[in-house]
Amino acid sequence: MATSPTKESIPSIPPSKSTPPLDAPPSPRSHRALRRLQSAHALGQQASNQPSLISQHHRQVLQRNLSPAKKDAGSRARSNSDATNMPSPTPASGGRRPVPVRRPTAEALSLDRLIRDGPPDGDLLGGLEATRLKILDQGIKSDGDGMSSLRIYIWLILLNAPVLETDTYLALIHRGASPAYSKIRNDTFRTLATDPLFRRRVSEASLIRLLNAVAWKLHDAKEERARSVTSIGARTKNTANEHGSPELQASTPAVRSGQRALALKEGSDTAISEPGTYVQGMNVLAAPFLYAARSEAEAFIAFHRFITHECPGYVRGAMDGVHKGLALVDKVLAIVDPKLSLYLTGKGMSAELYAFPSVLTLCACTPPLPEVLRLWDFLFAYGAHLNILCIVAQLLILRNSILSSPSPTKILRSFPPLQAETIKEVALTLIKKIPDDVYAEIVIHAK
Repeated sequence: MATSPTKESIPSIPPSKSTPPLDAPPSPRSHRALRRLQSAHALGQQASNQPSLISQHHRQVLQRNLSPAKKDAGSRARSNSDATNMPSPTPASGGRRPVPVRRPTAEALSLDRLIRDGPPDGDLLGGLEATRLKILDQGIKSDGDGMSSLRIYIWLILLNAPVLETDTYLALIHRGASPAYSKIRNDTFRTLATDPLFRRRVSEASLIRLLNAVAWKLHDAKEERARSVTSIGARTKNTANEHGSPELQASTPAVRSGQRALALKEGSDTAISEPGTYVQGMNVLAAPFLYAARSEAEAFIAFHRFITHECPGYVRGAMDGVHKGLALVDKVLAIVDPKLSLYLTGKGMSAELYAFPSVLTLCACTPPLPEVLRLWDFLFAYGAHLNILCIVAQLLILRNSILSSPSPTKILRSFPPLQAETIKEVALTLIKKIPDDVYAEIVIHAK
């Protein structure tokens, strides 16, 4: 994530769309309305300073009736005065000084223009912060199906994704089946199978190509790491110094401990049959990228950037990042609502039983898809780790139903339809209630 905001910089509650908070600065819309009123007042004042059409006609008639002598005298007088004392130019607007033209700030620009033209004066940090606030306040404009021509480019910016040439993506596709191809084919046909919007826009073949290309990319990265380790080992084996031979040095406890740590790190990717290239659930995590993107290449680079920089722990080995996230759901719920937490614990319901899909897929497993996209706008703007708070927020929204049910398993077996705006509002109120050390765990749990 491009310069992810800190806990203190995230607003506690989203700005109201009807009346702004008393202690909050006016929204960009207020500035624009004020400038329109000022411009109308200035134009009206300027018009009032101009002479009427009748006055201009009388002046023209009077000038034509002047005698030639008076015209000559007036010309000589003007010539003499011009030679001795040049008059200062008079402003054309009734004696008022011209107002200097000021470039609009990033806050005053619309989200569309800010993305299209870039931030004024090259202020990237200011433009990024303005983009985040506009997403929180106004959201990304989209149609009823959640489609927006702007969304994928905002995601690429917020993820700090590099530029990718289409030929690079095509080269990965033309390599054929990756080592994870069979696992991918076992999952793609059931990806968001009950969502008509997704099935109408994204084909299974497109999802297979994307996941297979990502699997090749991850496979190549792992091969490169393995070659680097082998190269370092070869250089160590052929090097001796005053401490003795490499074999003798490698027998020391410190070196053996380091070797075991390296082996565990590399071996953590071997907990699945296609190590480090594909895990079950990546198909659902990739689905919103394909739905929002305008091309497979855009979806590929955004998805690859996301899983390798924002949540590598979710798709690595035994999904240790997902299990850390589930433990944090339980911990956060115990902090913000002890009664609800104790009730679920008494029923033997930990987050491992009901929240695993929501953590792994950033709530993409819960329809409707347009609400998933709106929630992801917020997560990409302020940090994907806030998904933990969004899951707790959904539990708090269901609080009364859960506490009044003798069997909350039926309620939490599948979460109710997402309501992105409500979930964001509740999640933002939770941030200030969480201790700093717990919030730090949330930030790094998926790394």
